[in-house]
Amino acid sequence: MPKLKTKSGVKKRFTLTASGKLKHGVAGKRHRLISHNSKYIRQNRGTEVLAKSDTQRVKLWSPYGLN
Repeated sequence: MPKLKTKSGVKKRFTLTASGKLKHGVAGKRHRLISHNSKYIRQNRGTEVLAKSDTQRVKLWSPYGLN
């Protein structure tokens, strides 16, 4: 049986935590930040844990886990 490939977008966008949850960057921080208020920018700083329902889908795209 051949090896399964990991989706390259998943490699770049997600990291696994020790408990098996997926971390991802928050959307809406790349450009057009002048139109967002300071509270929006401040609250979207850092990373978030992916929802459980989405985690099951993303783990299918990385069959051998992420680093």
